[in-house]
Amino acid sequence: MADPTHSTTAAPPPEHTAMQSLINGYRVTQLLYVAVKLGIADLLADGPQTMEELAATTDAQADALYRALRALASFGVFREVAPRRFALTPLAELLRTDHPYSLCAAILVQGEEAYRAWGELLYSLRTGAPAFDQAYGMPHFDYLAHHAEASAVFNRTMSENTARSVTALVSAYAFPTSGVVVDVGGGHGAFLAAVLQAHPGLRGVLFDQPHVVEGSAPTLEAAGVEERCVQVGGDFFTPPLPAGDLYLLRQVIHDWDDARSSAILRHCAQAMAQDGKILVIEALIPSGNDPSPVKLLDMQMLVMTGGRQRTEEEYRQLYATAGLRLLRILPTTTQFSIVEGARVE
Repeated sequence: MADPTHSTTAAPPPEHTAMQSLINGYRVTQLLYVAVKLGIADLLADGPQTMEELAATTDAQADALYRALRALASFGVFREVAPRRFALTPLAELLRTDHPYSLCAAILVQGEEAYRAWGELLYSLRTGAPAFDQAYGMPHFDYLAHHAEASAVFNRTMSENTARSVTALVSAYAFPTSGVVVDVGGGHGAFLAAVLQAHPGLRGVLFDQPHVVEGSAPTLEAAGVEERCVQVGGDFFTPPLPAGDLYLLRQVIHDWDDARSSAILRHCAQAMAQDGKILVIEALIPSGNDPSPVKLLDMQMLVMTGGRQRTEEEYRQLYATAGLRLLRILPTTTQFSIVEGARVE
């Protein structure tokens, strides 16, 4: 007699459906990617359009595009309001390039470079090295330095990410009323600009790779802080760094392993004033088994750069290896915390 507990005709358990949903995650990512790449949400901003209209504008094959939008509509992204005629939904609004919380740049990064790199995840697990290097034959930041379009999208993602959290970050810390703030790896300067706007007595130094800081002028000018900010191109692995009183490292340290992270912090400590401070702004890994986007971000760092998200204790140890002492960790209303450090006395 067959064992009824192993019957293949019985309804699958709930976890079977949950696992299938996890398995299909990459398909949804790619559907979102092509929708952004084709600019579908922008085309629907003024109202619904037929599939033939969308296909003609995007140079897509009408039936294939219809099937893609129908699939996205099943997740609440777009809505088929009449046969082969689609409209925006609240989720689809986030795929517009002009939305204040647009995720277009982030989706392009995940659907292009990151998607291919994640295909080599097993390489990272077997070696501890970034899968990106295996997929592209060079480190991520070297790739960006040689691919202007990818670099522009990446920097836009970082700027948009900063814009969504900058108010909370600036208000969470008691910045000094005077002195020089050095934003290390500050991209186009969105965070530094917000700090300088809020504190008129401060001066700033934006420090990043030369090809990155070259694109910072519009951000600094729009904030009205260009007269108080110097742009310096360089490499934080090659001291000396610009002198200053307060050093900001927002989502920089997570890009690197412990040895290189310690070197960056040490170079900052060597350049800063005797009573200076270092602020590392990162999402810390929580304890326990509860779901956390930071744990997935940790894997993203392994795959893309060989870096990592860290726990509070891991930051305490990292600071110590760099000749710093961890003064305090300030939570914010975002996923980020401010890890404040100073030289060991």
